[in-house]
Amino acid sequence: MGTGFFIFFLWFAFFLLLNGSQAQPGFVSLDCGGKDNFTDKLGLAWTPDTQMVSGDIAKISVANETRTQYMALRYFPADNRKYCYTLDVIPRNRYLVRATFLYGNFDNNNVYPKFDISLGATHWATIVISDANTMEYQELIFLAKEPSVSVCLSNATTGQPFISTLELRHFNGSRYMTEYENEFFMSVSARINFGAESDDPVRYPDDPFDRIWESDTIKKANYLVDVAVGTERVSTKMPIDVNTINGEMPPQKAMQTAVVGRNGSLTYRLNLDGFPGFGWAFTYFAEIEDFDPSESRKFRLVLPGNPDISKLVVNIQENAHGKYRLYEPGYFNLSLPFVLSFRFGKTYDSTMGPLLNAMEINRYVKRTDGSLDVPVISSLISHYSSVNWTTEGGDPCLPVPWSWIHCDSDIRPRITSIKLSGQNLTGNIPSELTKLSGLIELWLDGNSLTGPIPDFSGCPNLQIIHLENNQLSGQLPSALEDLTNLKELYVQNNMLTGSVPSGLLDNGVILNYTGNINLRKGESSRSRKKIIIGSSVGASALLLATIASCILLQKGKKSSPKQGHLEPNVPPQRFVPSRGDVATEAAHCFTLAELEEATRDFEKKVGSGGFGVVYYGKLKDGKEIAVKVLTNNSFQGKREFSNEVALLSRIHHRNLVQFLGFCQEDGKSILVYEFMHNGTLKEHLYGPQIPDRSIDWIRRLEIAEDAAKGIEYLHTGCVPSIIHRDVKTSNILLDKNMRAKVSDFGLSKLAVDGASHVSSIVRGTVGYLDPEYYISQQLTDKSDVYSFGVILLELISGQEAISNEKFGVNCRNIVQWAKLHIESGDIQGIIDPALHNDYDIQSIWKIAEKALMCVQPHGSMRPSISEVIKEIQDAIAIEKGAEAVREGSSDDISRHSMHSSLHAGSMDLGASDHYLSIDESIIRPTAR
Repeated sequence: MGTGFFIFFLWFAFFLLLNGSQAQPGFVSLDCGGKDNFTDKLGLAWTPDTQMVSGDIAKISVANETRTQYMALRYFPADNRKYCYTLDVIPRNRYLVRATFLYGNFDNNNVYPKFDISLGATHWATIVISDANTMEYQELIFLAKEPSVSVCLSNATTGQPFISTLELRHFNGSRYMTEYENEFFMSVSARINFGAESDDPVRYPDDPFDRIWESDTIKKANYLVDVAVGTERVSTKMPIDVNTINGEMPPQKAMQTAVVGRNGSLTYRLNLDGFPGFGWAFTYFAEIEDFDPSESRKFRLVLPGNPDISKLVVNIQENAHGKYRLYEPGYFNLSLPFVLSFRFGKTYDSTMGPLLNAMEINRYVKRTDGSLDVPVISSLISHYSSVNWTTEGGDPCLPVPWSWIHCDSDIRPRITSIKLSGQNLTGNIPSELTKLSGLIELWLDGNSLTGPIPDFSGCPNLQIIHLENNQLSGQLPSALEDLTNLKELYVQNNMLTGSVPSGLLDNGVILNYTGNINLRKGESSRSRKKIIIGSSVGASALLLATIASCILLQKGKKSSPKQGHLEPNVPPQRFVPSRGDVATEAAHCFTLAELEEATRDFEKKVGSGGFGVVYYGKLKDGKEIAVKVLTNNSFQGKREFSNEVALLSRIHHRNLVQFLGFCQEDGKSILVYEFMHNGTLKEHLYGPQIPDRSIDWIRRLEIAEDAAKGIEYLHTGCVPSIIHRDVKTSNILLDKNMRAKVSDFGLSKLAVDGASHVSSIVRGTVGYLDPEYYISQQLTDKSDVYSFGVILLELISGQEAISNEKFGVNCRNIVQWAKLHIESGDIQGIIDPALHNDYDIQSIWKIAEKALMCVQPHGSMRPSISEVIKEIQDAIAIEKGAEAVREGSSDDISRHSMHSSLHAGSMDLGASDHYLSIDESIIRPTAR
């Protein structure tokens, strides 16, 4: 007995050693910025990224982070280049690639980076760092097509791109095989271990493929909230048959724990980054509880608005053919929302509540095929593999081009320009350059190239060729005459001989061949020729003359909008305010008598504030106007008046209140605007309690979109851009159709071209004021974004920005109050009761989360107003989809249904012998 046990033990130990040794060679674990090889506590072997020659290394120290691979990182310049790691793979095999990012304030700037990461030519994700001590990571599952794959960092919006670790994991079998894998990658959105016994994830060595099964005990904003009452955690030490034929099912450790809904329900809500979109979604069940044969556990998944999916019933033991065995129903292709709310509910004939062990959701990422010239350019750089300009990696054009290449903008782009001036190139001109059919410009000047000029007839689009200052020999090829698009040819200071082909002279090509002692001008059959000797001074002079003409033309444009005739939907126009211009020359000047007549001696007051009083008026042509009489006649007040007149005279946009003119007479400063019939947004949210002024959620979203577009025009549609500086609900006005327009530009500032901020005395409204601006007095467009984030919170809650009564003693303002609720997952705690539950919770969550991004303490962490608009539009789409469902529109339901897919009938329920029964209680009435 003892001998047999000993032999078994040796065999088992050898089995474990063999499995471990097989798993590790299939792994790549790069410690980016590290210097030494080491093995971590999990048994993973790490190597430094010494093959990466670009970038710099920084040491960091983060509280509670002791793992060696996170003590250093590699960072790169915030330029227009991309920086790539190349990983060897086996074609037609599936892999998981994981990149992690721990900022740790490596640059001592506390400027939280934002940049892109791509896999080959495909944009993978945008990395947004929101906390110096929090790790971000991205995982992608892909089918390899080539012997190597590149992971590239690029497009820094803020800060510098950086990376902490890069990992590659090789799959053995076909768990992640789909019929879409040639066209799509899968980005991991959620991989959850339910019932986990600690906060630690399940990964290697428990998972031989080192997938990270995140613990459901982790508490973070909008992750696994709305947990049903009666949810209980259960576990077992019994082994689970996880169907290890291909070895890629969830590991036993994840399946040995579960949650059970003792009251008959399991409910959860989690965010799915990158959604709405199509994805791969599977749930994993194993019966790990003991119960009597007379008892049963049957339940169904309930997804709101998706009755087809909600009909499917799970009977774990029946489907898995016994206890402690894996059953994995799921969908290879499913349309999922940004906020996934789901419930497992027991059926009418079940005695036990539902059970859930694990879940995995991946988002499909459209694979970009790459640029058309990859084979040619790969061959080219193979000749110069040891030089720096060949090491950028990835696709030469996508998602951003190499630093010495320009490409067109086609879906599958071609190279249009190559600039390799002064790169110490030797030997003949590479033949690959003659095979780039889209090439327009070629710069090879200042090298040591020898031999003849090749035949460029394979580049019919060539317009500019720079070959000067080399050691080229032979004749100018006559084939150059056939390049019908050729405009400029520079071959000076070479060793060329013979005659210049007459066609180059006849076709008006700009040609410089000086410095070639034995190259002479040939006879031209036409007089139309243009030969230059020297530089491109003429082109520069022409450019300067053109600019001067444009300036004179701009100065000559003096247009004054006529009273009452401004178009309501003027498209965005770019302008250049001049400090020397008279501020009022583009605005109509009203007389005081005109305004007294229009307002009946300022009879009807429609608004007031620190600036003064607003009166209703009507001009002789019937146009209704709002007349703002400023009470502040101080120097500051007059400056704000002049400021608003100067700005409003020049800007026109459908989402900015139309400025009609001004009046300065008898010591009065008056501004005249179009009349906005429905007053301010503030009045509709928490003004006088007038029932017919209540606005529903979708209208609030549309108002937010309108206002944001007005601010976007100020930020991006004007040169220099304009920072409003007083964005608030009382400065958002509503017309007769409830369309929103931004008003009140008395505090607005012009941004300084090329500057990241404007130094300014702090002005604004308490509750909306950017704290970073308040502290530093450095004004940026992100100050307006902060204020707009406050407005988004007001739209959700119907609460004012500052309220001691509503927010309690621990919260001074709406930002603190809302943040406490949102980050704990209690979105219901801030939703305005006046909305009467007439909304889709997904759209509320989407706006709430974007609002929190807007009110981040540092401006670099906040999105642009354009990004905010995109989120609002997504929320509107979600809400309209939900509205269609509520109204029973079959067309819209099918369009927004979670059951729609990239390929009809693509639902998969696991293995072929796994079937789901139909809960008959859904299709027939049942006595209760």
